[in-house]
Amino acid sequence: MFIRDAVEADVEAITAIYNDAVLNSTAIWNDKPVDVADRLAWLAARRAAGYPVLVADDGSVLGYASFGDYRPFEGYRHTVEHSVYVREGQRGAGVGRKLLEELIVRARGLDKHVMVAGIEAGNVASIRLHERLGFEQVGLLKEVGVKFGSWLDLAFLQLTLGSGPVSD
Repeated sequence: MFIRDAVEADVEAITAIYNDAVLNSTAIWNDKPVDVADRLAWLAARRAAGYPVLVADDGSVLGYASFGDYRPFEGYRHTVEHSVYVREGQRGAGVGRKLLEELIVRARGLDKHVMVAGIEAGNVASIRLHERLGFEQVGLLKEVGVKFGSWLDLAFLQLTLGSGPVSD
């Protein structure tokens, strides 16, 4: 398995992984699946913003990951929020870890200061993975989402990527 930048040919697999998470998990708090055109537009927008979209590849796409602006205000320009999704049947095999490790490298390369993770609080495996990579739990928003007829809590974790002076 190797980690590489996503290309348009990966979008069908990315869409399938995304839709599986929408339909079968609380990893994405959307209710409706998307089509390939939606994910192509998302890929183009990430690229236009200068942000990576990565895939784990072993001859097929095992998972994907990206980050983007944390919030759309200038004061947050040094902070990014990331997402990592792994194909059903591949979870727990180190795919998510490899993707997240490379996202951290890429964020540092863009001189980002903090990486934020918003994780459904019941997703203990994802929270533990993040903690193993140095993320700290910094907050919990109770019952801010709903899916499958249940209120969901959102855990916030963050990793400080650099300790240098503020750069404008």
